[in-house]
Parts: sequence; structure tokens; C-alpha cells
Amino acid sequence: MSEPARWDAACPTDRRGRIIFLNGTSSSGKSSIAKELLKILDVPYFHMPVDAFHSMRSRREVGPDELSHVLRRTWMGFHRAVAGMAESGNNVVVDHVLSERWRLLDCLGLFVPGDVVLVGVRCSLQALERRERERGDRPAGLAARQFEQVHAHGLYDIECDTTTAGAVDCAQRIRDFLPRQPAPTAFEQLRGKLRPDLPKAGFAPVW
Repeated sequence: MSEPARWDAACPTDRRGRIIFLNGTSSSGKSSIAKELLKILDVPYFHMPVDAFHSMRSRREVGPDELSHVLRRTWMGFHRAVAGMAESGNNVVVDHVLSERWRLLDCLGLFVPGDVVLVGVRCSLQALERRERERGDRPAGLAARQFEQVHAHGLYDIECDTTTAGAVDCAQRIRDFLPRQPAPTAFEQLRGKLRPDLPKAGFAPVW
């Protein structure tokens, strides 16, 4: 009698997924770039925006003190969901806002740093404020409050400026960069600098 097949035998996970990590303020164009990337990348990718995780939460009113804890737990869950997808072999485009230092530190401890392409999505403050007014679905001044901190770590694999470049052009630049990503990656360098408590990552990309 033959042995029953393993439950995971038809789903090999001997490869990790790549994470294209788009970081920028609200209204900087990250989601638009992510949508264009999914159209032109050669292999399947998932777009995982943090806004989707916030939208899953119930609409119950919470006080300011409780809200800060709820938001932090949401971000932490989001990070771990991305890590789980990549660990299972899925390629992911992450739409993120590193406006609080702990968010980057958390990601540095969770993601395999050699598998991350860190993309800075920049935009002038004037253009961000104009987009906020036109969108009408963001708190006034949100991008301005995030503006100084979101790029404070100062290191990227590749950057785009959506003040003048469109989402299609930015996506094409990122796609063309992927085969040429240098080592060490920005995430590897940031992990060594900002998370000395972690063991050195001896991981090599396996896409």
C-alpha cells in the first residue's frame, strides 16, 4: 500500500519570493506604480498595500489612546503577512509608509534582506499637497507630516520622483533595474547599521 501524499507535496516552497518595497508618503503614487508593475513584470506578483489592511478593520469608534495601539498592531500584522507570503514563495509588491522608525526596524527583522528591493518613491511637497486636495480622501496635511521622516533612513536600491515622472515610467525603471540589483542590497546595509542585535544575514536571493 502506497503512502498517502504529503499535504504540501503539490506546493513546493523551496524558493522565497522577492519583495519590491515601495516607500513614500501618502499620495506619492506608490499604489499607481504597484498597479503598473503588476502589468509588466515577467512573473506573478501580489500587490499588498497597507491601506487594504486598514480597510479590513471594523468601523467601531475608538479613543485616541486605543487607536494608537490598534494602528500599531495593524502595521505589525501587515509586516508579518508580507513576510509569510514571501516565505511561501510568492513575489510581493509592498506599498508602505516608513514615517515611524519602528516600522523599518520591524521589517528589517522580518524580511530576508537579500530578497528586498527598496524603492524610494519621492515627490515634492507642493505636488503632494495638491494631490491631497484633489483626492479628498486623506486628512489635510498628512503627506506634510510624513514628509521629513519617511525617507530619513536615507538609503535605497532605486528611487523614483513622481513629481514629474508618471507611474508607467517609474514601473518600467524598477522592472529594468531588477536584474541589475547590486549586492549588498539596501536592506542588507540597513539591517547591519540599524539592527546590530540581529545575526548577520547570510542569505542569497533565490528568485
